[in-house]
Amino acid sequence: MTHAAPVHGTWEPRPAARWEDGFLSGNGHHGALVFGEPDAERVVVTHHTLVRPGEGGTRPPELAAALPGVQDRLLAGDSGAAEGFTDGRPLRWVRAFHPAFQIRLDRPAGAGQGYRREVDFATGTVRTSCDGWTSRVFVSRADDVIVQHVTGPGTALRVDLDHRLPGAPVALAVGHGAVLTADGALLSVHLRHPGSDLACTGVTRIAVTGGRTTLVAPGVRVEGAASVLLLTRVRRHTGELDVVDEGRALRDLPADPDALLDRHLDRHRTAYERVTLDLAADPAERALPGSALLKRPRSAALLERLFAAGRYHLLSASGLFPPRLTGLWTGDWNIAWSGAFTHDANLNLQIASAAAAALPEVTEAHARLVHGQLPDWRDNARAIFGARGVVAPAHSDGECGHAYHFSREYPLHLWTAGADWLLKPLVDHDETHGTRDPRTAAALAEVALFYEDFLTRTDGDGHLVVVPSYSPENRPANASWGTLNAAMDLSAARHALRTAAALHPGTARASRWTALADRLPPHRINADGALAEWAWPGLEDTYDHRHLSHLYGVWPLEEITPYDTPALAAAAHRALELRGVGNASAHGHLHHALVAARLRDAVGVARALGRILEGDFFHASLMSAHYPGRDVYNADAAHTLPAVLIETLVQSTPGRLVLFPALPAHLTAGALRGVRTRFGAGLDLVWHPDGEARAVLRPDRTVRVDLRTSSGAELLDLVAGEDRVLTLRAR
Repeated sequence: MTHAAPVHGTWEPRPAARWEDGFLSGNGHHGALVFGEPDAERVVVTHHTLVRPGEGGTRPPELAAALPGVQDRLLAGDSGAAEGFTDGRPLRWVRAFHPAFQIRLDRPAGAGQGYRREVDFATGTVRTSCDGWTSRVFVSRADDVIVQHVTGPGTALRVDLDHRLPGAPVALAVGHGAVLTADGALLSVHLRHPGSDLACTGVTRIAVTGGRTTLVAPGVRVEGAASVLLLTRVRRHTGELDVVDEGRALRDLPADPDALLDRHLDRHRTAYERVTLDLAADPAERALPGSALLKRPRSAALLERLFAAGRYHLLSASGLFPPRLTGLWTGDWNIAWSGAFTHDANLNLQIASAAAAALPEVTEAHARLVHGQLPDWRDNARAIFGARGVVAPAHSDGECGHAYHFSREYPLHLWTAGADWLLKPLVDHDETHGTRDPRTAAALAEVALFYEDFLTRTDGDGHLVVVPSYSPENRPANASWGTLNAAMDLSAARHALRTAAALHPGTARASRWTALADRLPPHRINADGALAEWAWPGLEDTYDHRHLSHLYGVWPLEEITPYDTPALAAAAHRALELRGVGNASAHGHLHHALVAARLRDAVGVARALGRILEGDFFHASLMSAHYPGRDVYNADAAHTLPAVLIETLVQSTPGRLVLFPALPAHLTAGALRGVRTRFGAGLDLVWHPDGEARAVLRPDRTVRVDLRTSSGAELLDLVAGEDRVLTLRAR
């Protein structure tokens, strides 16, 4: 088998014995994880709303009265003053994400002939075949239902819904239901958390064509059928759920899997196919199964497939919410870091490609998360800092936005940059689409309002001081975690104040916000010639750390660029060179690559990508892990990698276009099609081994942009509706 174009899917010749290797489907609400043996297929059902009940209070600490004293002590040189800025509670994780149950399909043991499993990224369909039978699974974006269709001569199956997944609480109250219907059966499983009224209920409609269906507790046996269709939903609820009503809703859906798929494709395929990357890979490598391709870390075919898989998984995980640490999937109740939304790095890295890669569905999911939590963010600002406005937490479960996950070593409640960091993707979205979401403007006004109240202390030069200040999740080499003037805090405050002012032009508050931003201190360059992580004099950098929060001004902001602030860009690059890898987390490597791309460092990008591709970070499913050696299921690498590849080829602001800023040397030819720019133009980009390249811009609005290429700079006038073709060099 050969492929003359990139493969929009992946496949394996062997079953997935581990759930981590299972192929994935999802619609941003429900998730399906397909694995198992030929005669024992398993589909783990997940849903973004499924989190365990909380333990203890989830309110932010009431610390505002103690804030002035802590500020006084920090400004006076007491480097440990913020360690006591707490209400004494122990570290409390946010409520943990968990799976619902697995759909078990057991068949009579066969010879296992012709086994193959595959996932089609363009349709979201996972297909398994063996011994003449075929199973297809997809999660409908149109009907919000998990669809599973099994066909084969004289199909014989035993089907049940099984909650017994790794780590399931022993005290979980479980109830099963099974009734025969005119065309098959209706199964249900009810799970209630111990000591809580919180529960979830799964309901599966089974429609059988031909054959005979009988009850075999806790499920059914189907014999002699030509095909079996399963439609599944899960609901999180308190009290009791009306299973009959849920079953009626499933019976109202078409019993034709092809009709259900067609409705789904109108939404899924359209979104997935907007952007493609072709790296002119070897056709023979493109034909390899994913597990074999992963053993060729320098293969262009591997990067093509990971780019496609990353877009597919990111789209599939985004809907009700953006992706969690595990996307939308897990096969284990004992999930690392609660499977939370980790705001201080991971979430923004995962959705970094949304605007450029033409996935507004992802940004809309992110907006839903942010705007749904604003009331809690206001509570954080009031309780901790005695301020108006909003302060975002570093972790959330998707519903509660209170800052209650913190400890002495991780004083995450001191992180004031979070609201600007989380709103930045929404600003990028508006710039890309030429729109202005009033909710984003209003939220940024609340961030600016917080800074009005919080930024009241000054240094000897009259500059405002961010105190206390925190750089996730690092500390100075000679001070405690809570300190002064973290570079990220300075960048966030400047950006939020100036962006809020720009979105509220001609108002008195816009003038106040601009004046406040102008009073913030500049970044500091330390004795090593590097951009200091803390701008306060005397604070020493700790270089060996996975986070790169201090380089927020480089990526995703444009506060520091090689074009406008070359001295600061050089210092930022020195800081990047000195940065270690900490505990080798995937997000740290790819964050490094994103910053390197902004600094036009192709070698640094290639080095960071190499650590990921050579570090055994990807499962056969092409979902990733947090650590090398496929340790801890985690979506950071899978979802962030497309953003890295785009940033090496195209970078844009509302007034600038940079082409081929950091293309790794081994990617000698290719084509990136369909990406969007923040000045409102679509872009196709093609480059060849001889260095010649061609760009086609399709502007939606008339604009003048500063074009930067390897040949230098020029002004480019674009006219709405008129394509512009550029001939240039990629290197």
